[in-house]
Amino acid sequence: MTGEMILFLALGAAAGGFINGLSGTGTALFALGFYLVVLPPTTSVAIVAFMSVLVGVQGMWIVRASIFARRDRLLRFILPGLCGVPLGLMLLDVVDSGTLRIGIAVFLIVYGGYFGFRAALPSFSRRTPIIDGAVGFLGGVFGGAAGVSGALPSMWLSIRPWTKSETRAVLQPFNMTMLTTTVTLLFLRGAYDQTALKALALTIPCGLIAAQVGILVFRRLSDTGFRRVLILLTLAMGVGVLVTELA
Repeated sequence: MTGEMILFLALGAAAGGFINGLSGTGTALFALGFYLVVLPPTTSVAIVAFMSVLVGVQGMWIVRASIFARRDRLLRFILPGLCGVPLGLMLLDVVDSGTLRIGIAVFLIVYGGYFGFRAALPSFSRRTPIIDGAVGFLGGVFGGAAGVSGALPSMWLSIRPWTKSETRAVLQPFNMTMLTTTVTLLFLRGAYDQTALKALALTIPCGLIAAQVGILVFRRLSDTGFRRVLILLTLAMGVGVLVTELA
């Protein structure tokens, strides 16, 4: 690998690992821009997906008690999400993924921009198992059709007045489940070739270390502070997706 490739891979891994450690999502948003400079798109996505799963284990470990305490809540998101992924893949044949991604991006920007800088955050405390399932399902659909499975769950969970551990105990396992599905499909397509393996040898250590820094910041955040981070992250997701599509 050239010096330029090593630099961009390390920077992408550090940025993606940190945001994963901080919020439990958003790895691709912060890492792909660096990877795409030096690697083909399929290889870049394969590296980000694999790194997201591996780095995410650390984030899940710190909220393991919350995961096991409310497994029913988590399953309300994951099971419909898994059902939504195949539908999303089918939609690729009838819906332009670029147009869909732009539509999602605009929605995220409006939401994140409106609520992100308000003094009072939105709050929805009533139990909503049906809405939870619908959000999980649509997250799977958006993941299969446009590669943004975490966008809608991040937005929905940011308005739930749960503790930061309860929120992360849903968001991170959901994202990891969707990404594991992606990694499996990419592996079957032969995406993990020699180039990808060499890149992973560099990005994994960088990502793991950066994630620990992100986890340290996560531990210091208040519950309200974490909710605000998620709202601002939806804004960043929307801007990132829009820039990527319009570039």
